[in-house]
Amino acid sequence: MFEHVQKRHRVFFVYIGGESPLKEKYIDAASELIVYTYFFSASEEVVPEYVTLKEMPAVLVFKDETYFVYDEYEDGDLSSWINRERFQNYLTMDGFLLYELGDTGKLVAIAVIDEKNTSVEHTRLKSIIQEVARDYRDQFHRDFQFGHMDGNDYINTLLMDELKVPTVVVLNTSNQQYFLLDRQIKNAEDMVQFINDVLDGTVDAQGGDSILQRLKRIVFDAKSTIVSIFKSSPLMGCFLFGLPLGVISVMCYGIYTADADGGYTEERYEVSKGETGSPEPVEESKEKQEPRSGDSLVPAVQEPKDVLEKKKD
Repeated sequence: MFEHVQKRHRVFFVYIGGESPLKEKYIDAASELIVYTYFFSASEEVVPEYVTLKEMPAVLVFKDETYFVYDEYEDGDLSSWINRERFQNYLTMDGFLLYELGDTGKLVAIAVIDEKNTSVEHTRLKSIIQEVARDYRDQFHRDFQFGHMDGNDYINTLLMDELKVPTVVVLNTSNQQYFLLDRQIKNAEDMVQFINDVLDGTVDAQGGDSILQRLKRIVFDAKSTIVSIFKSSPLMGCFLFGLPLGVISVMCYGIYTADADGGYTEERYEVSKGETGSPEPVEESKEKQEPRSGDSLVPAVQEPKDVLEKKKD
């Protein structure tokens, strides 16, 4: 039955031993992650002869034609370890898989190639990544996930830049940082050295999830959306963006012309009001100043000084 399970499932977990606190943790983790992978329990006699266990009970993961034993001291929480180890060591990457790998906390080394291109450079980088994933799995399986991706469209959206193909990029999907090659990769040893430099912090990390990077991503996503709309359907793009701009332009022009006409009408009203109201006080003052014929002998009464000043004004 063990051999049958091993042929059917590429990745599965097995608890070996009797009742123990580790089994209770295993059952809890299995209940949580049963939708992602496969869980079994067995006695020590069931496992193949090539499996060697230092202590019992134990939890093992079988994948990539080998197995790994859970070590609570090095691997930490059992549920987190299962979540990290539920993937094969080498995968064909896509956007959904990279999203799932974000929960593992692992770095992802990806050979970005064009599978339709059969040149030596494209096939060589893919072979180097596969060789490192196979021959250095014991060294890197806790920290790294390996794979390749066809085309650079999705990677460009993550990096917000145009990535040349073929190349290798290391992604930290948990905080959106990435590491680009700073050297030429000729063989697996060069790739191992680059990975060790990434782990040591020698290679500078780019990107991230800072506020500036988030604002930059918003602008990049908006620009990419607009460009994709115009590329796929230029007429639809003109309609979607031209119609609102036309409506806003008409509204702004209407508001501007309304303000200009209102100010001109108010100015004309003030001018006309001043022309019609000014002659009346002038005529009245003239009538008061000119003496009547019958009252010529009557001495003029001197008006107060402030009244004369007001009339003069």
